[in-house]
Amino acid sequence: MITPLFLSAQAFRNYSNEFLSIGVDAAGLGMSKSVVATTNDVNAIYWNPAGLVGIEDYQGSLMHASYFAGIANYNHAAFAMPIDRQSALGISIIRFGVDDILNTTELIDSQGNIDFNRISLFSSVDYAFNIAYARNLLFKDVTFGVNAKIVRRIIGDFASSWGFGFDVGIQFERNDWRFGLMARDITTTFNSWAIDEDEFNKIKNAIPGQNQEAPESTEITKPKLQLGVAKSWRIGRLFNLLTEANANIRFSKTNDIVSSDFASVDPALGFQLDYDQLVYLRAGVGNFQYITEFDNSKSLSLQPNFGLGFKYNGIQIDYALTNIGSVGNALFSNIFSITFDYSFFRR
Repeated sequence: MITPLFLSAQAFRNYSNEFLSIGVDAAGLGMSKSVVATTNDVNAIYWNPAGLVGIEDYQGSLMHASYFAGIANYNHAAFAMPIDRQSALGISIIRFGVDDILNTTELIDSQGNIDFNRISLFSSVDYAFNIAYARNLLFKDVTFGVNAKIVRRIIGDFASSWGFGFDVGIQFERNDWRFGLMARDITTTFNSWAIDEDEFNKIKNAIPGQNQEAPESTEITKPKLQLGVAKSWRIGRLFNLLTEANANIRFSKTNDIVSSDFASVDPALGFQLDYDQLVYLRAGVGNFQYITEFDNSKSLSLQPNFGLGFKYNGIQIDYALTNIGSVGNALFSNIFSITFDYSFFRR
């Protein structure tokens, strides 16, 4: 059934371009995305571009994750570099795709005969191309960053769209406290869809009395805010504990733990314990949601995350175990990422 895929192309939706809400980098995901105030490497392009000022030399990052028992693949690649002591630049690409989907819209011919040779394959793929710029502001310990993104979404030969939007971030540090603000889709992100009329005509009557008209050709992503506060704690001579709390705000009513007609708030909390900046242990909890049961009662669900990291000679390898892809028996998702820091090789 292809028709439901088109229904995502509605104007001004509470949930739009949701693949951009998954996150990147196993280190950040292991802390339940609670990194808005502390991110300071190449992956800040996504989390908070203001953090790019923290890089000292060329950095690169790669990530791979499989969701829904391997049905969907999520990949990310990024590169960042300092421009001078006050500013930095970064670029990245995200791909979330479900490949080799069976197209059975022509399985039955006009005489009612089933012909399996008429089955074809297609992919539903989402891309995001990002370019970020960050610099120190005139105020001490304050950095500012902006991320411009181009969104490309493709559903086989049936439909495709182009979108464009901006994210803006700020970080502030004082003593051992850090603060962050990330405004996603600050100007709203606009997606313009093109639907293949011939392909749509083949399926528009697939369900009698439903889906008779083509969906709207525009889709607008509402702004979202992320607020973060973090503090570092020194434990002995070699251990350091980083804690961060985030508040993720949507301007719509959702199933979040705090919800109103104006806005909804989903809190998240993350921890990172490192041994001499060599070995990292991470944990976090977030995605607090009220779930309506069959008897109309509500229960509170949450998403625990766990992560490990190892950094040596300019190479950092991270792993995160999350249940972001919970469906059926696939209760957990394994995420791997690697970050390269060229500054080590210049020493």
